[in-house]
Amino acid sequence: MFLSVTEELLSGLGISVEIFILTLIFSLPLGLIIAFGSMSRFKPLKYLVDVFVWIIRGTPLMLQIIIIFYGPGLIGYYVWTGDSWSRVIATVVAFTINYACYFSVIFRGGIEGVPAGQREAGQVLGMTKFQIFFKITLLQMIKRIVPPMSNEIITLVKDTSLARIISVQELTVMGENFMKSEGIIWPLFYTGVFYLIFVGILTILFNYIEKKLDYFK
Repeated sequence: MFLSVTEELLSGLGISVEIFILTLIFSLPLGLIIAFGSMSRFKPLKYLVDVFVWIIRGTPLMLQIIIIFYGPGLIGYYVWTGDSWSRVIATVVAFTINYACYFSVIFRGGIEGVPAGQREAGQVLGMTKFQIFFKITLLQMIKRIVPPMSNEIITLVKDTSLARIISVQELTVMGENFMKSEGIIWPLFYTGVFYLIFVGILTILFNYIEKKLDYFK
């Protein structure tokens, strides 16, 4: 029984990891783009981006998943086929939009936290805005954003369980299935071990990254 439960949970873990990785791949660059939009000197764009971020951050992620998966069909646009892969994609879309907005606030804080004098010094040296960002601002920004980013990314690990709302067979669902079919509850607690290991690995990784960035002190 233990082996069969472990195999099923590993299968669910694979889906959770897939959602986690795809969300990071798409939300990190999108978050940076949104951050630039919120810092734009073009006021209509800035206000539009700020309102969008406010809405996404102010509403539950679970609600956003439901709207993205079921919403298009309710207005006649059948975007999702309803199969398992389609449900995963819908989840990733919702997660990407949500986390990109959270990451954008962190990115913006990190960029604005770099002293303006350093950017001005780059301009005096004849550097372009592109060069100033990548050679002066970016590395210092990374140092500043690692702690809050690590918190958000660790939260993302646990938030993958919200995919169950649209019947994605992620880790928590697999544990719950045993409770329903076999009448045993320990597999549901066993899922916690997988989350703890996942979070533990990420914690070690981020601690290592923070130590490597200590040269900015």
